[in-house]
Amino acid sequence: MCAFSSDGLEALLSAIAVHGTDSASPAWRDLARVLDTAARADPAATRFRSPHTTDGQPVEASIQRQLALELYALASRDTATRDALAQWLRHHPGPAPTSPGPAPTGTTNIISGDSVLHGPSVQARDVHGGIHFHASLPTPSPRIPVPRQLPPVTARFIGREADERALDVLRAECPTHTAQVLVVSGLAGVGKTTLATHWLYEHADSFPDGQLYADLSGQSAEGELGPASPAVVLEAFLVALGASAVPVGIAQRSALWRSMTSGLRVAVLLDSAFTAAQVRPLLLGTPTGLTVVTSRSNLTGLRVDGASVHRLQGLPTKAAVELLALGGGTRVTREPVAAREVVRLCGRLPLTLALASAQLALRPHHSVSALVDNLSGGRGAVDTLRVDGEAVMLTALDMSYKILSDESRTLYRRMGLLPADRHDLSLLTALAVDGEGSRDTGHGADVAVHALVEANLLEETGPTTYRFHDLLQPHARRLGEEGESPGRQERTLRCFVDWCLATAASAESIIVPSHRLPGQDLPATTALPTPLDGPEEALAWLDTHRNGLMGAVRHSSKVGWYSSCWRLTDLIWPLFLRFRPSGMWIEAHRLGLEAARRCGSRQGEGRMLTSGAIGLRSAGRYAEAADWYRQALEMATADDDKRQQAQALSGLGHVSLLTHRLGDARGHFEQALQLRESIGYRRGAALTRRRLGETALADGDLDTAVVQLRRAGSELDSLKETYEATRVLALLGHVLDRAGQQAEGIRLLRESLARFQVGDARSEHWEARCLEWLGQAAEARGDHAESVRRYEAARDLFRRLNPEDTHRLDDRLRQR
Repeated sequence: MCAFSSDGLEALLSAIAVHGTDSASPAWRDLARVLDTAARADPAATRFRSPHTTDGQPVEASIQRQLALELYALASRDTATRDALAQWLRHHPGPAPTSPGPAPTGTTNIISGDSVLHGPSVQARDVHGGIHFHASLPTPSPRIPVPRQLPPVTARFIGREADERALDVLRAECPTHTAQVLVVSGLAGVGKTTLATHWLYEHADSFPDGQLYADLSGQSAEGELGPASPAVVLEAFLVALGASAVPVGIAQRSALWRSMTSGLRVAVLLDSAFTAAQVRPLLLGTPTGLTVVTSRSNLTGLRVDGASVHRLQGLPTKAAVELLALGGGTRVTREPVAAREVVRLCGRLPLTLALASAQLALRPHHSVSALVDNLSGGRGAVDTLRVDGEAVMLTALDMSYKILSDESRTLYRRMGLLPADRHDLSLLTALAVDGEGSRDTGHGADVAVHALVEANLLEETGPTTYRFHDLLQPHARRLGEEGESPGRQERTLRCFVDWCLATAASAESIIVPSHRLPGQDLPATTALPTPLDGPEEALAWLDTHRNGLMGAVRHSSKVGWYSSCWRLTDLIWPLFLRFRPSGMWIEAHRLGLEAARRCGSRQGEGRMLTSGAIGLRSAGRYAEAADWYRQALEMATADDDKRQQAQALSGLGHVSLLTHRLGDARGHFEQALQLRESIGYRRGAALTRRRLGETALADGDLDTAVVQLRRAGSELDSLKETYEATRVLALLGHVLDRAGQQAEGIRLLRESLARFQVGDARSEHWEARCLEWLGQAAEARGDHAESVRRYEAARDLFRRLNPEDTHRLDDRLRQR
């Protein structure tokens, strides 16, 4: 079956014939899952998902044969289908083959009893007894979680049936050989994001490889909305798809993005785009995917790239009245003329209509006519928010704000002052304090938040997480600046920064407890942190609030809260380490370094230099990284801080190794090793020995490399450093193979490969490196088929990770 020979087809036909006697059997339910896998490679396979019968009736023989032939053909060209089908056959085999006839004369070969044969077998003579043949099954490759990033859909989705049909038509008209791009444009508040999200959810089956989402509106250092950098968005997308290393330049990131998505059936929603130039680097290059862009502009420039544009208008009047009636109830029915006037004043925009509906709901004794008077008496709005000459958006926002309770209005204003795009309930509770500074019990804050959500002034993005609509942030900020005294504004922002410090400290202690600086505990008066349950939740919090955390760093630097600036930068180290946002990493450490120097913290200055240098090194800025390491070394030497000296020397060694200055690299690593051993820092010493082993390998000194790597691996194993120990094991296996000890080298590489595929040491990058090294080993011993198999597997993984590695493997395969 693995080779898909004619025998494999006969085995499949036999198994389907046996299990087709009952279409409700477990075998048929398992086969449905095989069809789901097959449909990812060929959508036509979905027509067999319910094979024409129900209630356990037999499946017709013609359908059985057609199904077998289709699956057999698809499995021959699609690995995932082949693996799924082989597994199905293992669990649901057909009848055992019988002897074809009398045995020929001569020697008799007999297999008898309840024998089980695995792998390829050749029958030379007679076979007797209950024999079972099982196809060898390849080990399935571990898969990363499929990204499902679309925002949640709203329950109040009314009157967009015609727009959904229009999007269906535009998609059907897209040429099948080109990448599909749809633009949904329209005025602010018209419901572009809601329509696009709802429509993509309805077509979710068309995109089994994932759905990605990015808000392109962005946020500046001052909290102003502005275009998000395509480089930052690409970085997030690549990480979501499993890239272990993200290139620095936008051109390289865009190339890797197209490589990783090639052939994938993915949907990408690019929300609130400003210009065609902002979108273009983010476009898919494959006809199997779909990009939907929402924008207040028509993005005419994207038509050159083959985009189709659908301009979204306001709701039909009937649907708009229905939306108003969700809050107004029978009052809307009793006052149809006034209701239509509200619809006109709201420009038939879903956002303003929802706000008007909320006003009616919150004031059950007010008439619709009174609402008309309130909306008509507004003070106007900016030109960009006009609809048919009517200034409706700001009027609706102001009126929604005015009918809130005092607590809700206060919270709305204070939230508007924060340089953040996400807000946790714990933060909002901390903001809900009275003029004397006494803390609220929490119940009042919860009520105030609920009122803001009900009035559509706040969106709930998680159980305890909220965000402003992009139109409401400037409105809330204006009210905060006008309605809160300078002292109150400062206290609000101080509360926000303290909350960031407290929760970031909690996340750090969960993810990397050894990173905590001694003697740097937070003051007891700090805001209570958001509760975090385990590493996964801590990492999710850091990722969700990365913009707010960076906003807190910037604000602290701007207003002179220097200790908070460098401390927060240091506390969010797990964010930099795990997500690698290179631009944010470097900016935060530049601000943190200046802040540490201004407040006279040498400990902070040293930490900013070494941690910031790692960010510069990761971004390929080697000269600047080396300069930061040298500054850190001078400080640590003056302070007689051996651990910091070793850290700086190790960093200088790594830069030298990356720039092929092997003598300098060896000297730096040897000094770092001596320092780390002198203070008993075992983990650091082991990691330095690994670097010395890599340096010896680069210099061709294989014997020294083996000695250093064996010692490093033994030490890391004793410290239970699974990931680092496995990396050393793989390097050792590669070195031993090159040194002529092929048997042990290949054994270690295979062991490392298994570890990298699952468990604590899971790493697609190192899995691919092991496969490539195993391919080199096979090539060296003349095993052509094995080397090609290993190289192809490594190339398939590198396609998701790094174009340069992919090209290297392509060159190897061409030479074969």
